[in-house]
This record gives sequence, structure tokens and C-alpha cells, in this order.
Amino acid sequence: MVNDEMKEKLDIELEAPASFTSPGRLYADLIKSIRRYHPSDDISMIEKAYQIAKEAHKAQKRKSGEPYIIHPLCVAIILADLEMDKETLEAALLHDVVEDTVMTLEELKQEFGEEVALLVDGVTKLTQLSWSADKVELQAENLRKMFLAMAKDIRVILIKLADRLHNLRTLQFQSPAKQKEKARETLDIYSPIADRLGISKIKVELDDLSLKYLEPEVFQDLADKISLGRGAREAFVEEIVEEVREHVQEAEIEAKVDGRVKHFFSIYRKMVNQNKTLDQIYDLFAVRIIVDTVKDCYAALGVIHEMYKPIPGRFKDFIAMPKPNMYQSLHTTLISSSGQPFEIQIRTFEMHRTAEYGIAAHWKYKESGSGQVAAGSEEAKLSWLRQILEWQKDTDDSKEFLSLIKSDLNLFSDMVYCFTPSGDVKNLPSGSTPIDFAYAIHSAVGNKMVGAKANSRLVPIDYIIQNGDRIEILTSQNSKGPSRDWLGLVKSTQAKNKINQWFKAELKEDNILRGKDMIDRYCKAKGIVYSEISKPEYMEKVMRRYAFRDWDSVLASIGHGGLKEGQVINKMMEERTKKLKKEETDATILDNIASEGSKMPVLAAGKSKSGIVVKGIHDLAVRFSRCCSPVPGDEIVGFVTRGRGISIHRTDCINVINLPEEERGRILDAEWQQPETPTGREKYSTEIKIFANNRIGMFVDISKVFTERQIDITSMNVRTSKQGKATITMTFDIHGIEELNKLSDKLRQIEGVLDIERTTG
Repeated sequence: MVNDEMKEKLDIELEAPASFTSPGRLYADLIKSIRRYHPSDDISMIEKAYQIAKEAHKAQKRKSGEPYIIHPLCVAIILADLEMDKETLEAALLHDVVEDTVMTLEELKQEFGEEVALLVDGVTKLTQLSWSADKVELQAENLRKMFLAMAKDIRVILIKLADRLHNLRTLQFQSPAKQKEKARETLDIYSPIADRLGISKIKVELDDLSLKYLEPEVFQDLADKISLGRGAREAFVEEIVEEVREHVQEAEIEAKVDGRVKHFFSIYRKMVNQNKTLDQIYDLFAVRIIVDTVKDCYAALGVIHEMYKPIPGRFKDFIAMPKPNMYQSLHTTLISSSGQPFEIQIRTFEMHRTAEYGIAAHWKYKESGSGQVAAGSEEAKLSWLRQILEWQKDTDDSKEFLSLIKSDLNLFSDMVYCFTPSGDVKNLPSGSTPIDFAYAIHSAVGNKMVGAKANSRLVPIDYIIQNGDRIEILTSQNSKGPSRDWLGLVKSTQAKNKINQWFKAELKEDNILRGKDMIDRYCKAKGIVYSEISKPEYMEKVMRRYAFRDWDSVLASIGHGGLKEGQVINKMMEERTKKLKKEETDATILDNIASEGSKMPVLAAGKSKSGIVVKGIHDLAVRFSRCCSPVPGDEIVGFVTRGRGISIHRTDCINVINLPEEERGRILDAEWQQPETPTGREKYSTEIKIFANNRIGMFVDISKVFTERQIDITSMNVRTSKQGKATITMTFDIHGIEELNKLSDKLRQIEGVLDIERTTG
């Protein structure tokens, strides 16, 4: 007999509380939900987590105007409905405290232990990203961090999915652009992950909510049309359910029979994939039969096929051949007595639980402590995660990494099932070729492939694999490896990545030579003597900076385009400059001063070798003022400070212009030494303000101008007004006013830049 409690639990929906429910009421709902699946457990830590989160977020409000604590509470309720362990629920209540409040991860660890802190850290976004990171970079880095955290503990993603689900439920309070961005990201990343983990309860709602904001017209149209014929449809489904229930009981099979309309996104996907209108899609609803044992599944199928005519080619046995996410069920499409097609799904109660809750079904809420996932089938479920972690290591390019993930997780791609000669099942994207199959077995098989057989017949390598094909790969040791043309034939992300990896490895020699050549050409163009900077100590710094084991790997990376030669040379130049500065001793400086005679330059400490001439002064220290940052070519004056020598200002500096009359006696004439000759390699710090219309890619375009000119940015500050106007303050090192003017002219040409001015104090 089936456990009655399990049968009851199957009908529990993920709770979506009404708008503006008070935190106290939500907390009571959470406790009630926990008690439902584990009445005796100690919930003191959950109470503590709630109180700390409530205190930490007390000053915060959501966009809807509700207290912020409502969000973590709703996330915890979703997870409680999935029957998660208490560590997960504690982490859900605390998942935003590190990111949004003053509480640190260390404090969290002390209060709740290592496990909860790890979960919270995994869910926390990366906030410390460099100024140059654009949206793509940011998204890629967040995903990289999330996948790594998932590998340590899969509960991270379960919290993340619940977090995303609640954010989508309250998405109406965001701007239309934000709504579309979040919905797109959900459909590209989060919903497929929920699918891979088999959590259909969350996946279905994520899909439908994303569709609502991405395609509002389509969604509304579907909702209207489906509700229009709802009465007749429900009557038809009810009739089928009654008929099925009666026949199954007659066959003495204990079963639970119900009917439902398919969710909007699955109808929409069918319309897109099959290029049909809503009227042409018949199976808008499915009848579900849930039984005790696998034997009963097939017995019920026999009863059903006796009652109704099955449509040929529409029977799928996912019990014998489960989906990659371990989903199991029998699917068959039938014709009713009125000629209307409909789908029936037959599964056991255990299969139904796995289909609804996926990996979350295997978490046991334990009094003793941490929840543990049952081994075995979960391994298979998480093989795709290992795959993604491999891509992370192999792929430096964020855009490439994102496109790999998105194409691998693509919700619209159907699967095709085929067999190895020994009878193992392989799941591949629809439209796959024998090349995809070869790389799915092993990269060595793919690299040595010379031909293929389908069902014992020789087929071309661009043959499209059909469901049920038995594929055999022909290999040869004399094979020269994959062809670049294969990249256009393969459908699976795994095959594309492995082919690219082969080219990177095999063509390393060619890439090394190409890299050497590119460096030589770059140095000649810039007038750099390569022998001066190609010292082991400078090379070591470059290898450490870009995480390479040897110099050949750096050259190979330049050769295939992973690194820019300018980046490498600039880093080596920078290291050389640092070393030369260190070697400049006091004695060297004194010798220089003595040789200059009476017209003695007074040097800016640690800054310059060229120096500044200050009228009538011989032995005072000179420093450049930060308020106006003068550079060679600017008109300058010296100001005698109290105790800090002479500070050099531009003549248009606000601090000089507004100097009180009694202080003006301390101003001295000053000029740059040797103004007619080039300033050599000496650099001076300066600051500019760029006024621009804010847009995506603006920082990338600006930084490109600086990189091309090998100008080192030392600091950057950005302020954006409500009107979308950005003020970008940048500090950088430069040779002189001429170079600065050329740089400004180039920056003015960037789309959206309104004006550029130098800071004058």
C-alpha cells in the first residue's frame, strides 16, 4: 500500500502569499510549513536566523514599499514547501544580510556554523568587481562563482532558485527594462538549471513568469484563448478522468487520476518549435495516472491503449530510459471517442515526487544536523555541472563562457536518444550528428574519428541522428584530428568546446611562433627595445598576472588571440620602470644636482628626473599639488608651504586664483626644466573629468583609448545623475600637455561624450 501521507503531500503547491502579508504572519506560515513535514524538530536556530535577519534589514524597504524581511521569509517558505533541511532554511533567511547589511561572513560563521556561512556566501553576488567590467563580464563572473559554490554544495542553487522565483513574483515593481533583463536571464540560466535538477514545481512557475514579462502580448493572448474554451475543456478532461478512473479500478489497479491544462510556456515552446498556432496544438491538457509500482504503470498503459486509440510515434517510455534529470514517466497521446487528441502520463508516486521536487526530493530533514543528499542517481543529475566547471577552467573569454552555458542550457532544444553498440543510451540535442555522438563518448574518440555507422550502415559525418539509432564510430590512429568545418556541423556545446580545445593544444607550436612575431612587430611599432624588457624577472610577473606556467604558453595565448601583445609588453615595461626607480639612490640624485651647477633643478621627490626650476631657490623639496596636477607644458608657479617645501600649481588653479592677498607674497616663479626638449620616459600624474550620456559599453570604449596609448589609469570615479548623465573622474600618468591634448581629442570622438575638462582644484 502507498503511504497516505505521501499522497497528501503531492498536492501541496509552492505557496505564493498574498500581497503585503505582514512578516509575523509569514513567519507563522513558515513554521507551520516546517512542522508539516517534521513536527518534532528543534527550530530554535531558524527562530534565531529570523530575528537576526529582521534586525539587519529593519531599515530597508523593497521596491513595493514592503519591509525587506518579507523577501527572505518568502524564499524560506518556498524551500520549506520543497521540504528542505534546516541549514538551508537558515541560509535562506540570511541570504542577503552579508550583501546588503553590515553583517560579515565571519560573524555569520560564528553564529550559525561553517555550513550555513558557505551556503550564504555561495548565494551572495560578487560585489567587488573592477571598474572596467561591463554587464557581460559581471554576469559571467557571478555565474562562475555560483557554479563553483554549487559544486561544493548543491543547496546553493536551490536557495538561488527560490530567491529568483520570489523576485519574479514581485517583478511588477521594477522598470520594464529591468523586468525584461531578469526574465531573459531566468529563461537562459535559472529555469534550465531547475529543469536539469528535475524541480518542475519551480521550473514551471519560472517559465510562465518569464514569458509574462518577455512576451506580454503572447502571454495575454494565450491566457485569453485558453480561458475562452476553459468550460468545455474542463468538462472534456473531467469526462476522460472519470472514464479512466473507472477502467483502472475495474482492472484492480489502485491509482490516483487527475487532469490539468499544460502550463503556458510549454504551449508557447511547442508553438515556436513546431511553428504552429494555438488552434493547431491539440494536447493542451494532460491526464495523469499515479500508481503504486512500476508493474502497475505498464498494466495501466495496457488498459488505456485498450480504451483509446494511441497515435503512432507519440509513445515515450521515460521509465526504461529516464531523462537526464532522472524524470521517469510513460507518455502516450490518444484519440478520444469524440476525435479529440489528449496526452496521458503514467508514473508511480515515487516518480511523481522526483518529477515535482527533483533533487530536493532526496534531502532529508534531520534532527541530528546537516541534510545529506542520497548518492547514486544524483551523480548522473550533476554530470552537467562537472561539464560546466570544466568549461570554466578552459575558457577565459566571458562572452564565450556565457554563450557556452546558454546554448547548453537552451530550453528550446529538444533531445534525441540513441544507443552505443553495447546498448548504452546517449542523450544529445536534436539535430546532432555522429561527431556529437563521438565526443559524447570521449574526446579521444572524437579526435580520431574518420567515419560512422548508423544501424550498421555507413553514413556521412553530417548525418542527422534519429531517435533510437544505434551509432558506431570508426576511428583511426592515422587521423590528423578534427576539421574546423566540424564546428559548423556539431550541435552539442560539449563537442564544440572539445574541438576548440584540440585546436588550442595541437596548434600550440604555430601559435607560439605567431605570438613571437606579433610581439616583435608591436615593439618595433612602439620603438621599444625588446631585449631590455625580456628579462626572466619581468616575464615571471607576466606569467603570474595571467596564470601561465611557462613563457611558451603566454606566447601561444597571444598567437591564438587569448591575450593582447600590448597587455604583455606594457606589464613588462611597468615592471622594468619599477625596478629602475628602486635603483635610483640618494647618491645618484646628489650627483645629478651637483653636475647642474648654479641653475639647479629642484626635483619632485620620487617623481621626476627632469625637474623644475624655481627662481632663487636651491635646496628646498618640490612637490606637485594634487588639486590641479600640473604636467610639462602647463604654465606653473611655486608656492612656499609651511614645513613641506614648495608645492607646484598650474597658474589657472582655483587655489592659486583665490589666494588671499597676504599669502600672495609666498608665490615664486617656476618653469619646467628644458621645455624645448622631449620629456623622455618621465610621467606625471594628472586628472580629467569626462561628462557623458551614460550607456552600456561607454567604459569599454574609454578604456580602449587609454590601452591603445599605453596610458596607465591609477584611479577612476563615476557618478550618474537621475537624468542618465555620467561624470567620470580619471587620474592617470602622462608625459606632457601635448599627449594630454591628443588623448582628449580622441576621447571627444567617443559616442555619448559631451565634454572633457581638467580639474583645476
